[in-house]
Amino acid sequence: MASTKDNLEVLFEDNHLVIVNKKSGDIVQGDKTGDKPLSDVVKEYIKDKYNKPGNVFLGVVHRLDRPTTGIIVFARTSKALERFNKMLRDKTVNKTYWAVVKNKPKKDKDTLIGFLRKNPKNNKSTSYSSEIEGSKKAILHYKILKSLDNYHLLEVDLETGRHHQIRCQLSSIGSPIKGDLKYGFNRSNKDASIHLHARKINFIHPVTKEEINITAPTPNEVIWKACN
Repeated sequence: MASTKDNLEVLFEDNHLVIVNKKSGDIVQGDKTGDKPLSDVVKEYIKDKYNKPGNVFLGVVHRLDRPTTGIIVFARTSKALERFNKMLRDKTVNKTYWAVVKNKPKKDKDTLIGFLRKNPKNNKSTSYSSEIEGSKKAILHYKILKSLDNYHLLEVDLETGRHHQIRCQLSSIGSPIKGDLKYGFNRSNKDASIHLHARKINFIHPVTKEEINITAPTPNEVIWKACN
């Protein structure tokens, strides 16, 4: 079930930032579907909670794919938005993801380096072993955290932020994410989610300069529960 202001899971909030745990099905920003975006839900939440008249400022700092869950950061001031965007460019924001795959990778931990090219027609990226026209270098590090009977939980740290990077690169080593039909998993999840979760984020607050460490609980679902 997508987020509403009444079931919004807020993980951190101050005058500058609000961090929420995105549900599968939420779109972060408006798109051609016309579905209500998470940014509007958060605006309503702020407007109600603080009894704010008029329009609420909310800056979208980054995005997650619609079927993905986990941490999303929004900026409540233009100053926080500008500074957070700079932190992302400077790579001083550390994000960790959890992914559940069926096929165990050959190595328990590894660094994957590929060249990803996005095809806008089908909104899909392809990974190549060497650079081709229109491709961007993609680097991630993974390790196996836990093995269940039929699935394996991977922890993934991104060095680059490319379109569908984790989905594409794990698929390229024969370990597509559970439920991810687009990247080669054999069947979809009933709720159209995929088992990819933005689990942790660590950064120095752009305004207060405190260290912020946030962990997002995984969805209330059988496989995710088994992973915890």
